Amino acid sequence: MKLRLYGGFGEKGRTSLGIESASTRLIIDVGINTNAPRDADWERAYNPAISPADLVAADALIITHAHEDHLGGLGWCLRHGFRGRILMTAETRADMPACLRDYAEPTDAALALAAPISLIVPGEAFAVGDLTITTGRNGHVVGGVWCLVTGEGQRVLYCGDVVPKSSVFAYDAPPPADVVLFDASYGDDDVPPAARAEAVVDWVAAHPRCLLPVPLSGRSLELLALLPPLALAPGLRDALEAQIADARWLWPGLQAGLAGKLEEAVNWSEGESWPDRPLLTHDAMGLGGPAADHLPRAARDGLPILFTGHVPAASPAHAIRQAGQADWLRLPTHPTWSENLAIVTASGARLGLGHSCDRSGLVAMACRLPTLDPEARTGDLITL
Repeated sequence: MKLRLYGGFGEKGRTSLGIESASTRLIIDVGINTNAPRDADWERAYNPAISPADLVAADALIITHAHEDHLGGLGWCLRHGFRGRILMTAETRADMPACLRDYAEPTDAALALAAPISLIVPGEAFAVGDLTITTGRNGHVVGGVWCLVTGEGQRVLYCGDVVPKSSVFAYDAPPPADVVLFDASYGDDDVPPAARAEAVVDWVAAHPRCLLPVPLSGRSLELLALLPPLALAPGLRDALEAQIADARWLWPGLQAGLAGKLEEAVNWSEGESWPDRPLLTHDAMGLGGPAADHLPRAARDGLPILFTGHVPAASPAHAIRQAGQADWLRLPTHPTWSENLAIVTASGARLGLGHSCDRSGLVAMACRLPTLDPEARTGDLITL
């Protein structure tokens, strides 16, 4: 088999992988890069590095979950020639419109929303040509999966985004593999998730009236579970209800408690004074959703702001933070170094490739993981 690194290798964002056998070509994820500056070269840097010829030749495309750095380029791929099967979970399909609304060009979003979707169910194997794909819950978001691709005597595990020890989302440990492409978003950071969560709780306790930008899915539910009663910007209650609704994606026994936490939350509407409690708004970077208006308003009003995830250099969130008008504390929604080491070790893989991480982070990890190739880059072709 061959691997084509279409995005997210040696860089953060536009995560995309091609897997190729003698007779089948598969793409997994087609994310966009929110770090891309709005210049003449923006479209090339924003979307996956996939040629029209590769898109035309592809038999199928799997989307692991509905976050922009894994899904946002779907319509762009269709516009540039992809005509194969599109596969994702039912939950990812339900979340797709909101993601594309904020991150895709309108014509590209329309193409993606009109395309037929084949549904996959975690744990149920399916075939694309001579490749067999097995998926499992990734612990990152409702509907999110990792993928094991088997063919020509090789097993390739693409983790996508995973959280082995999420406080709310269930995670299925992946099976053994010969090659593992793991979620290196945090590099060699090994601060325990519980310590990170405690720091966020303490910050909110010290700033009971504050703004907390979040993605619609994933970290929004993590914060609902973690924090005292919240206020919710328009759109978030529906998103949280949808995440809580299907207990199959949650750790056992959590559904009722999460539903109770949501009942304690109050709705907040545009034009009202800032609430007397922490306010969740989306998206997390100020690039779209209500946060595009709420972040500059909060900065003008001196309302404390806390970012808890990735802050792209090209985003309003970055400008506000650089101006000293917001704080940042990571709430883990990706693996720590120890968690990644455990995934790679358990896989038994002879080769590891980290995605969603720059070169310096990969080099730091490679010092303690000899099977990791820190030099793999977007655009590379790897023959297994």
